[in-house]
Amino acid sequence: MSRQVEAWQLRAQFAAQLSRMYGAEVPAYTTLVEVAAAVNRDHAAATPDAERLGSLDRVTAERHGAIRVGSPGELADVADLFAAFGMYPVGFYDLRDAASPVPVVSTAFRPIDSEELARNPFRVFTSMLATADARFFSADLRSRVERFVEARRLFDPELLAEARRIAADGGAEAERAERFVAAAVSAFALSREPIDRTWYDELSAVSAVAADIAGVTSTHINHLTPRVLDIDELYGRMTERGITMIDAIQGPPRTAGPAVLLRQTSFRALAEPRRFREPDGAVVDGTLRVRFGEVEARGVALTREGRARYDAAMAAPDPAAVWDQHFPDSDAAMAAQGLAYYHGGDPTKPVVYEDFLPASAAGIFRSNLDTEAQATNAEDASDYSMGWMSERLGHHIHDPYELYEKAAQ
Repeated sequence: MSRQVEAWQLRAQFAAQLSRMYGAEVPAYTTLVEVAAAVNRDHAAATPDAERLGSLDRVTAERHGAIRVGSPGELADVADLFAAFGMYPVGFYDLRDAASPVPVVSTAFRPIDSEELARNPFRVFTSMLATADARFFSADLRSRVERFVEARRLFDPELLAEARRIAADGGAEAERAERFVAAAVSAFALSREPIDRTWYDELSAVSAVAADIAGVTSTHINHLTPRVLDIDELYGRMTERGITMIDAIQGPPRTAGPAVLLRQTSFRALAEPRRFREPDGAVVDGTLRVRFGEVEARGVALTREGRARYDAAMAAPDPAAVWDQHFPDSDAAMAAQGLAYYHGGDPTKPVVYEDFLPASAAGIFRSNLDTEAQATNAEDASDYSMGWMSERLGHHIHDPYELYEKAAQ
């Protein structure tokens, strides 16, 4: 009898194979991974406590992915698929109200306990098109988008059925596991099907993200994100290699005190070859610029009190200039003031922030697009919330603070 492949091993295989596929589709991503690994090695060699937020092996192997779907039904299918990999929905993110609005609401699928995160922390930020928001979608466009999404099939029903079986069993024997992971990876490959130019352009006028979600008949990996220990150093090295980075690093400023939450940046989305069907039926070659290479540096998870201080600091014109008015400069003081989570309350053992920041996500989405989302003055009568999403998913959405509290204890 062949050995049982456990959920965390499936997750590790899934992350590695997605990474290989995405590297073949977006070659600059491979450069990003190589530079991140080199920065991590150099930083670890030069910094005595470099591994305080995770071992070098874990940090270098770590990825998060991002995908986009068009409806609650598609999001529920994603939840069923990822459950087989031991990845569960955590948190609710509303990107519609960011400074650069994006018409999506999101959650992240990830492992939820410390041991599983240590084995393999792969997470997928998953956005759903907010078609019920009248500021972005007129009643007519909403009904046409929803009909289009309803008519497509992102995942083979047999793949989803197998995912549910594997989730229930907590794994699968080796040959079955191999087939399942390969099928799951291929579901996120970039489609070569021709895109209806008129429909795609109509959605692009609302938002480039809306077009990327509902202007095509499939989903795909939008970006994969390696983790780096010194994101400022990485930004410089990528620029030296001639790769155009976005204008800034999103998230908290670099300070002398403990790194908190999440800092992210990316290279600019590249023009990728896609095929289009013109109004006269002709199929022509063209390009789209929607996929990019993101990279992140993770810090300590903040408590609710710490997060309130973070939001106050980030509301200032220059957050770095006021940072020390909101945060002390040591882990010991952060722990004593109840601003961040530490294992057993020990300030030498920070609990890593495993989640995302909606303002940063929206900022990176926006910085990689040619056009802003066009929100009108219509009233938003939609009721998107964590409770709403949990009900539609048929899965409990975990509260990140409760998970950090548990990890700290």
